[in-house]
Amino acid sequence: MHEHTPGLRERKKRRQYQVISDTAITLFLAKGFDRVSVAEIAAAAEVSKPTLFRYFPAKEDLALHRFADHEDESARVVAGRPGGTGPLQALLSHLLDGLARRDPVTGLSDHPQVLAFHRLLYGTPSLVARMAGYQQRSEAALAAALGGGIEGALGAGQVIAVLRVLALENWRRVAAGESADDVYPDAVAAAELAFGRLRTGLPDEPGEAQ
Repeated sequence: MHEHTPGLRERKKRRQYQVISDTAITLFLAKGFDRVSVAEIAAAAEVSKPTLFRYFPAKEDLALHRFADHEDESARVVAGRPGGTGPLQALLSHLLDGLARRDPVTGLSDHPQVLAFHRLLYGTPSLVARMAGYQQRSEAALAAALGGGIEGALGAGQVIAVLRVLALENWRRVAAGESADDVYPDAVAAAELAFGRLRTGLPDEPGEAQ
């Protein structure tokens, strides 16, 4: 019986983690990030403030844990790719799969709650700033998966920038009122164009942008 204790303890921690964050996001969406205190979140989640801070070191982390769960995703895709598949192809395939599933991380989701969350995120400077830290850690993990050194760092920087730009463009169009289904063909085309640019490099002559 004792050998099952660590697994049970970990599941309980994950449930507590989820409950606290879900409670916080519900309050943030209802009132605005800056109008909700950590004490209010702890009370609503029925935990103490010290307990809350053990799970989430900063208030911003309460809103961004969904991104934290994806922090090393690109690195895992590269490290776990099938033999004979290059890293860019693995990353593109993963992105195309995410677009097809309307994964919120790709920006291509018109679910009302996802849209509300993204408006909260992009409309709150402290959350945007905190997101930069997640992206830096994602970039560092991907750089290591790409072999490290300056080549790994340059490759990771380009990939993470591309993923960010593509997601922002998808979100911008959906937030403006287009449906995810309508944006999907352009999102796929943009992803393929972007990864084509990663393979071949940017054009260096005037008039060669397309």
